[in-house]
Amino acid sequence: MLGRKESSFPVVLRHPALLAAAVMVAFGLLALLLRYGGGAGGEPIVGLPDPGLTAWLLPAARLGGQLAAVTTIGMLLAAAVLSPRNEGRLSAVAYRRIRVARWSALVWSLCCGATVCLTLSDIVGLPVSQIVSARALANFVTSVPLGQAMAVTGLLALAAGVTCFVTVSVGGTVTALCIAVGALVPALFTGHAAAGGNHQVAISALVLHVVPVVVWAGGLLALLLTPRTRGTVLAVAVRRFSVIATWCLAAVAVSGLVSAAVRIPQLGLWWGTPYGQIALVKAQLLVALAVLGWMQRRAAIPALRAGDRRRFALVAAGEVLVFAAAMGAAAALSRTPPAVISDESDETPAQALLGFAMPEPISFARVAGDWLPEPLYLSAALVATGLYLAGVVRLRRRGDAWPVHRIVVLLAGCGLLIVATSSGIARYAPVLFSVHMGQHLVLNMVVPILLVLAAPVTLALRALRPAGDPAWPGPREWLQALLHSRALGLLSHPLVALALYAGSLYVMYFSGLYELALRSHAAHLAMVGHFLLTGYLFFSAVIGVDPSPRRTPYPLRMVLVFAAMVLHAFLGVALMLSNTPLAAEWFASLDRPWGPSPLADLRLGGGMAWSFGEVPMAIVLAALLRQWMTADEREARRRDRVADRAEAQGQEDAELAAYNAMLAGLAARDREHR
Repeated sequence: MLGRKESSFPVVLRHPALLAAAVMVAFGLLALLLRYGGGAGGEPIVGLPDPGLTAWLLPAARLGGQLAAVTTIGMLLAAAVLSPRNEGRLSAVAYRRIRVARWSALVWSLCCGATVCLTLSDIVGLPVSQIVSARALANFVTSVPLGQAMAVTGLLALAAGVTCFVTVSVGGTVTALCIAVGALVPALFTGHAAAGGNHQVAISALVLHVVPVVVWAGGLLALLLTPRTRGTVLAVAVRRFSVIATWCLAAVAVSGLVSAAVRIPQLGLWWGTPYGQIALVKAQLLVALAVLGWMQRRAAIPALRAGDRRRFALVAAGEVLVFAAAMGAAAALSRTPPAVISDESDETPAQALLGFAMPEPISFARVAGDWLPEPLYLSAALVATGLYLAGVVRLRRRGDAWPVHRIVVLLAGCGLLIVATSSGIARYAPVLFSVHMGQHLVLNMVVPILLVLAAPVTLALRALRPAGDPAWPGPREWLQALLHSRALGLLSHPLVALALYAGSLYVMYFSGLYELALRSHAAHLAMVGHFLLTGYLFFSAVIGVDPSPRRTPYPLRMVLVFAAMVLHAFLGVALMLSNTPLAAEWFASLDRPWGPSPLADLRLGGGMAWSFGEVPMAIVLAALLRQWMTADEREARRRDRVADRAEAQGQEDAELAAYNAMLAGLAARDREHR
């Protein structure tokens, strides 16, 4: 039963002044910077179409959607991670946060709908009342990439809200959180970052920038709007969020530097253009957030542990207002003409497709030295390496050992991931199918094999400390819940893992998905993630040493390996015998002036899949045979020890006794039949 201070009113109603101030700061700074940067408010040019108030309403709708997204993600994060559990279920505080997330997600979806209408008005250059119709909107959201991205965002936001309405479980909350975070991504693949040179680097850096900012701001807002609870509960939640905020700050700082280097390449453009000046304002606001976060860790959290909530509330309110100002600046920046406007008349078709100039004829030196960094997977590999080594250090400080060879294979796996996604291989992969196939073999076979043999899950379970309070499950408990989840149980089934690993390759290469991955950076990132994930699932089922929902028998593992080898070989042969190049329109538009023809290059890639692709599988087969022999030896030694103990105690081995009983039963039935 809820106490008097925990009424049924939504927690948002408890701080109306703060919320009103944050909204006013965000929209006020948006209007000021729009006017200053030229994004709105200028005199219409004679002879050009004038969309009227759309120039003001469009960034306002975008900002409204961003504020709703922050609220939705923050409340769901707080409900899942920053709220205590009640016997493994969501508590009353978590449920109230989910109620807020329901309505903020619906507001987010409505803002996306308004943004679609206003964007169409802005593109055509006519007021909304003159251009928007059901047919025009349908064409815009189905045929124009910008409209498609906005429609996907709105649908995902709506799905997150509906999920909050139909579930009150921990799993449902995590699902809604994942959907909401996914809704942030489509819009990031449009706009300034996607239009300029090196758009792959700019887009990936933007994803690393926006998602942590929203998680950081949303979590802080949710904690500040927490209803009155015991001081210890809020102290634990703030301490947990401090770790999340630290990781978000690091991601925002690094990705911000990368984005700045790509989008504002010259120092003079920072203070010599409105775009650079607004970017400086945004950077200063992020520095202020870092300072306030430091103050929170140094002063507010200790005071909160002592029962003083006022200091935390004061610093957190300041952070929320600064976040609101930063979001207003970001919305204005999206409407400001970029600092460097590319001259499309000098841009070659290849550069427009690739995002960079056509590389020189391929050579080992160029592949090794002409890198094209991919911030997302580069960051993932570095973070994974750091966490793994930190786990090893913790074990050794505790006096436990960890095999050196597992450290070596982990470093090799993460290193190969970086090379495959950020070296010259990444630059030549969209130009030559044979290079793409080499990248595919590394990402789908070699890297997953090395990561599986490194046993990261076993290391995590040994290094992570159990949560002292069952009401506050920690990373170890979350990992155990994932290992016992139905979704992982389904994905780790041997037949499902084989179908995803080998079957999906036929779908990708013999449909339009491969060309989509060439034309869309979002699809390319998804393709790389698919290669890694399906390879990891399959090789975990075959040679995995980590705990898993099920242990595959060794005879079935052998069948899986041979089946994968056959399917991979058939794929290579099919590509070698093909008379039509894959992604023919892409390579025709690319018009590569050197190297083999697209068809000859396709056959070369098929030969690589048929020949070199079997080498990792042969190594896996040898490792599997060794594991099988070792397991038999361990089982034999175990049975010998059991028999020795039984003999020492004057008892018969239980397994031998069961076997003798079975023989006696068979003999008795024979006598009856006679």
